[in-house]
Amino acid sequence: MRNFYEAVVVGSGHAGIEAALALARKGHKTLLLTLNLDSIGFLACNPSIGGTAKGHLVCEIDALGGQMGISADMATIQRRMLNSSKGYAVQSLRVQADKNKYHTIMKKVLENEPNLDIKQGEASRIITKDNVVTGIKTKQGATYKCKVCVICTGVYLKSRIIIGKYKKNVGPNGFANATDLSRSLKDLGFELRRFKTGTPVRVDGATIDYSKMEVQKGEDNIQTFSTMTQKKPRNVADCYLTYTNKKTHDIINQNLDKAPMYNGSISGVGPRYCPSIESKVVKFAEKERHQLFLEPEGLDTNEVYIQGFSTSMPIDIQEKMVHTLPGLENTFIMRDAYAIEYDCIDATTLYPTLESKNISGLYFAGQINGTSGYEEAGAQGIVAGINAGLKLENREPMILKRSESYIGVLIDDLVTKRTDEPYRMMTSRAEYRLTLRQDNADIRLTEIGRKYGLVDNKRYKKYKRHIAEINKLDKVLDTIIPPKKAEKLFEDSDETLNKNTGISLRDILRRANISAEKLQAYFSDILGKYSIRALKEWEIETKYSGYLKRQDIQIKQAVKLEERRLPDNINYNKIKGMRLEARQKLSDIKPKTIAHASRISGVSPADIAVLSIYLKALESRNN
Repeated sequence: MRNFYEAVVVGSGHAGIEAALALARKGHKTLLLTLNLDSIGFLACNPSIGGTAKGHLVCEIDALGGQMGISADMATIQRRMLNSSKGYAVQSLRVQADKNKYHTIMKKVLENEPNLDIKQGEASRIITKDNVVTGIKTKQGATYKCKVCVICTGVYLKSRIIIGKYKKNVGPNGFANATDLSRSLKDLGFELRRFKTGTPVRVDGATIDYSKMEVQKGEDNIQTFSTMTQKKPRNVADCYLTYTNKKTHDIINQNLDKAPMYNGSISGVGPRYCPSIESKVVKFAEKERHQLFLEPEGLDTNEVYIQGFSTSMPIDIQEKMVHTLPGLENTFIMRDAYAIEYDCIDATTLYPTLESKNISGLYFAGQINGTSGYEEAGAQGIVAGINAGLKLENREPMILKRSESYIGVLIDDLVTKRTDEPYRMMTSRAEYRLTLRQDNADIRLTEIGRKYGLVDNKRYKKYKRHIAEINKLDKVLDTIIPPKKAEKLFEDSDETLNKNTGISLRDILRRANISAEKLQAYFSDILGKYSIRALKEWEIETKYSGYLKRQDIQIKQAVKLEERRLPDNINYNKIKGMRLEARQKLSDIKPKTIAHASRISGVSPADIAVLSIYLKALESRNN
C-alpha cells in the first residue's frame, strides 16, 4: 500500500479535479481522495457549464492549462452565447452538458493522468505537526503522509438534504456525506459556517407537452470554451421556456408554513442570486410570473431539469406546484427537489494563494470556501493546485490580479471580504470587465500558465500562432479600399461612405453596423485566410479603443498600488492614527499590498493614508 504522496487532494468535484490535475501535471505524485468514484465531476445541480461571468471563468481555467473547458466542449449538447445583444464585456458562453458524459470524460482524464492516483475513501482527519500539514487519515483506517494538502469537499461536509419535514444526513443525489472532517477542521481552529443551496425537481421528458412552451434553440457560430477544441460541438438538444402563474403562486403562499425556508427547519444561508421559487414568489410579490427553463440532463435519459424552480417544499406540494405550469400539467416527477445544508469555512482565513494562514501547506478550494457554482470551484481548484505545487518546488506563489482575470477578482473577494452567503461570480464584480473578456482569456493568461508549468507545448504553440496572426492583421487592416469596392458593404450595413476617398479596413471595422464576420465576407480576397477569432480581436480593439485606453490607465494605476507590498510581520496595533476597526481587520486579513488593504471592508481611505505614511517611514528607516 502506497502511503506517501507529495500532495493529497480531498474531494473529486470541480475544484478537486482541477487541483489534482494541476499538481500531477506539474510532476508531483498526487493522491485524489474521493467519497465515491461515481461522484467524480458530478453535475449535482443543473448539468450546464458557463453562464454570465461563469463562462469567463471557464475560459480562464482553460487558458491556464485546466480541464473544465475541454471536457465541457466534449460533453456539450446545446450551447448559447448569453447577452449577445449587449457589449462584448458581458457576453458569456453557456452550454448544456450531458451529465453522465461529463462525469465519464472527467473520470477517464483523471484515471489516465500520470502521477495521479484515485482512491475511494472518506478523509476524517487532517494531520499536522507544528502548524504544518503532514498527512490525511481516512475513516477506513488508512493514513497518507504528504507535504501539501488541498481540501475540496464541496457541499458534502456534514451535509443534510431537506424536503418538507423529511431530513437525511446525505450529500447531493443521495451520495454519502463526510461526517468527521468538520471536527478535524474545528480542532485546527477553523470557524465553520452553515450554508445552503437547493435543486429543482427532475421530470420525465416523455410526459411534457412542449407545444405549450417556447423553444430555445442553440447557436452554432460562436466560440468554444477551450482554444484546444478542434471540432465545434453540435447542438443536438433543445431547451424550452415556460412560466409560473397565479395558481403556482397561490399554492406557494398558502403553504409557506410547510416551507423549511420559512418555518425554521433550515438554518443555513442560501445563495442570493439563485433563490428558491418560494423565496422569489414572496420577495417579488408584485410579479405575475417567473421564467422557468426546461433543460435536458443528457442524451441517454428522459430526465429534464426545471431551472429556476428550486424548492424544499413537501413532495405533495411540489407535485401541485409543478402541475400548474404550462406544459407540465400531466408530467411525472422522477426526482424530488430538495435543499441541502453543509459546512464551510471563512475564506478570509486564507492567503490569496488559498493556503491557510495558520496551517502551512494546507489549501482550500471550492464551495468549502463559501462559493456557489461549478465554475467558481474549478477556478479556485486550479489556483490552489498550482500554488500547492509551487510550494513543493520552493517557488514564489501565483497570485492573479483583479486587473488580469475574473479568477483574480473571485479569489480577492473571497479572502478579503467575508461572504455571509454563497458567493457567485458576476460581471459587475470586475472593475475592468471590458479588458477581462472571455474571448481574450488566452491572451491574458496563457503566458502565466506557461510560467507555472501547466501550459504544454501543443497549447503554447497554438497560442503563439494566434498572437502572430493578430500581429499580421494589424498591418493588413491598414489596406486602403477604393470607394467603389466598399460601396455595397456600406449600403447593406446602412452606413455612410465618403465616395471621394479610399478608406482603410480598420476604419471600416470601426463602424457600428459592420462586424468582423461581415468585413471578412465582403473582402474575402484580403481577409479570407485569417481566422475570424483573430479578426474579432481587432474589431473589439477598434470599436472600443477609447474605453480600452482609459481602462489601461486605470489598470496601470492599480498595479502600482499592488506593487506596494506590506511586510508580513507588520504590527497594525502600533500604527498611530488608525481606527481600531481598521487595525483589527488588517490584523485578521494580513493583506499583502496597499491595494489589497484598501479593499478590506471596514478600512477607510483615511486608514489607507495613515498606512501609506507608516510604510514610507518604515522604508526610510530600513534604507
